[in-house]
Amino acid sequence: MVIFCVLSCKTQNFARPEYGKNETDHPIEVKKVYNFRTVGNIKNTEGRTLKAGKLYRSGHLHKLKKRSFKEIQSLGIKEVIDLRNSKEISDKPDQLPDGIIYKKYSAFADEGDQLTQARKLVLKGKVNSSDADKRMIDFYREYVTENPEVIRKIITEILESEQPVLYHCTAGKDRTGIITALILAILKFDKETIYNDYLLSNNYRKKLVMKRLSLADNLHFLYPKMDVKVLEKLSWVEIAYLDAAFDEINKKYGSTDTYIQKVLGISTDKREEYIKKFTN
Repeated sequence: MVIFCVLSCKTQNFARPEYGKNETDHPIEVKKVYNFRTVGNIKNTEGRTLKAGKLYRSGHLHKLKKRSFKEIQSLGIKEVIDLRNSKEISDKPDQLPDGIIYKKYSAFADEGDQLTQARKLVLKGKVNSSDADKRMIDFYREYVTENPEVIRKIITEILESEQPVLYHCTAGKDRTGIITALILAILKFDKETIYNDYLLSNNYRKKLVMKRLSLADNLHFLYPKMDVKVLEKLSWVEIAYLDAAFDEINKKYGSTDTYIQKVLGISTDKREEYIKKFTN
């Protein structure tokens, strides 16, 4: 996934992203960790409520400070699943309390070369907003189908855990968003609920993104050819991106239910078992 922290561009009017509704009144505050939240207190199509405190999602934990370890421990989190590739992990390894089980699963073989090349192109102004949009669409399509065995391992690891699990990528919005969407689909939540949870990343990342966009606007002289629209495309989540993932699943496998059963290896009985486990 391509997210850039070295920012600069010409003065622009920033586009307003689409935000999720019914954001929790009590967000989880963990210093230096962005987009940290539990997935819970939502109803599925059978009227069952997803238990809060079972599933947690976030951005990377590279800047997690020891003084914040108690927040992680107080939530009962026993396992962290890192969705980043080995290059990202090597550059910014998670900082975790003792006793946490740490596992990593990258659905792509990419070790960073693609990221480095894309970053250079953006800084040189050789990637426009249309190109960025296509990159995001392609990323979502490929994530769910390029290495399905890894997706299966991720989903199984999360749903089979008897303890609260935290899973994350770099920003906690794309790879983490896709995995969450698949989990919610397995647990029979409707499209509106799944997409709303996905869009909440824009709510939780708003201050961070706006700060970065403003910084880029003020420092456009460093990289005058960079297009701010590219930065915006890489900073927010969009419905069209998640659509691309589900459309690719439908195109290749016929339906999400077929993907769940044949690709993720979750039988009808197992699916019902997960629903009873994670909902009331």
